[in-house]
Amino acid sequence: MNKKKILYFALMFLPLLITVIALPFLPEQIPAHYNFAGEVDRIGSKFEMLIFPLCTIGMGSFMLWMAKIAAKQEENGNNNEKIVFYTGMGISVWFTVIFCHSLFKAFQFKSAMSYSFEADINQLVCILLGIGLVVTGNFMPKLRNNGIIGLRTPWSMKNDITWKKCQLFGGISFIICGAVMIALGIFMEGYTAMCAALGLLIVDTIICVIYSYKIAKKY
Repeated sequence: MNKKKILYFALMFLPLLITVIALPFLPEQIPAHYNFAGEVDRIGSKFEMLIFPLCTIGMGSFMLWMAKIAAKQEENGNNNEKIVFYTGMGISVWFTVIFCHSLFKAFQFKSAMSYSFEADINQLVCILLGIGLVVTGNFMPKLRNNGIIGLRTPWSMKNDITWKKCQLFGGISFIICGAVMIALGIFMEGYTAMCAALGLLIVDTIICVIYSYKIAKKY
């Protein structure tokens, strides 16, 4: 097993390791769910903390499977396989950061202490999503035509010309969209930031689909 795969599995299982270490020190009851205002609306067992690590392992395993499929679809080289692999690694990091925020909140709930630093989950997700889009946007122009990852529509996959042009356009739009999302996460609060980010993502997706249609009509 090479170093990249070792790092991949380490990131995939890190939340589970943290949970196993933290469980004995957590209170029996912890915040299990938050409403859109960031307020606790359900209290649950501390063992519910295992759900997130298991989801991380499941998603990491799924992305490894997708990477193998991408490798089979690629006739020359392994560019798509690498990008799917690194995407899976990025998703594990994303999950771990969100999980650590939940764990921090659980310990805060136990101690009933006020901390000077309060990370709003909506802002955090917004910033992480923005970073993910910026990174994805940089990879997209390097993708070869495939049915797994990238700006995939019936029109973008029409031929190599439409594919390349759509991935370039999609990559640039993702980078711009991601940068705006990061700004939204920094300067807007709570549910408002998340709604604005999701709205922006929907608009960007529609623009990319329309662009792919027009490019396919042209070529």
